[in-house]
Amino acid sequence: MPVVNDAVKTWLNSHIDRGFSPAALVDAMVGAGFESELARATVNASFDAADAADAARAAAAATPCGIEAAAGQYRYDPAPLAAGNVIRACDRDVKVLMRCERPQIVVFADVMSDEECGEMIERSRPLLKRSTTVNPENGSRDVIPNRTSEGAWYHRGADAFLERLEQRFASLMNWPVENGEGLQVLRYGIGAEYRAHFDYFPPSQTGSGVHIARGGQRVATLVLYLNDVATGGETFFPDAGVSVAPQRGGAVYFRYMNGARQLDPLSLHGGAPVLEGEKWIMTKWVREGVFA
Repeated sequence: MPVVNDAVKTWLNSHIDRGFSPAALVDAMVGAGFESELARATVNASFDAADAADAARAAAAATPCGIEAAAGQYRYDPAPLAAGNVIRACDRDVKVLMRCERPQIVVFADVMSDEECGEMIERSRPLLKRSTTVNPENGSRDVIPNRTSEGAWYHRGADAFLERLEQRFASLMNWPVENGEGLQVLRYGIGAEYRAHFDYFPPSQTGSGVHIARGGQRVATLVLYLNDVATGGETFFPDAGVSVAPQRGGAVYFRYMNGARQLDPLSLHGGAPVLEGEKWIMTKWVREGVFA
């Protein structure tokens, strides 16, 4: 008889984030051999925990001017990206596959060539270390169970190859190169994920000040897909009902700070567990001001 372990809990949390109903999850667990009573109790507990987390986020949300805004209060102003179905990004034509207005999400194809993707994977492979997240209390970078990837960091403009990519990404996002953080490459193996989170630094958390001091708040993210993933690994936005499948050379852009410095709660997002193969991505975060 199967037991409820961390893998089962991770699976449940992922499917709750992606909108599956309690009945569907109970049926799936029973079909996998769990006793019906255990399945119902486990699913109900997982939904209760998810509801509590949602309530905590709502309680932490505040109103305008550089702090978090409740979903109905965030004002969507025009994103800085160029219009059209093809954007000339410095040295490359990039295709626009999808635009979402609320939250502001744009999906791209052909941001990087196959050769560039392969180069980033191979140069990053020997540098990988367990990924960290920002500690909300003191701003330190800690390893946590919610993020099970490995990563490698690069200083901005570290060499000519990276500088060329950064110029392209800055042109695509229509945001200054000097406002960008260094590139981060991440590898996700089977079962690895990043549960739903925000990329901005929550102003209500004391640890955010350490990072905001280095160039201001984060305003947008570009996630670049360095390989195809056969199953799983989507970038999902649970409150918006949007999910983006990894495609080699493509990317997803999302913006979460407007001109009034409000922060968009609908930008909550995560990386679904990889179910087959591995996932390699590269992340570019950009700030309000010059990042030093």
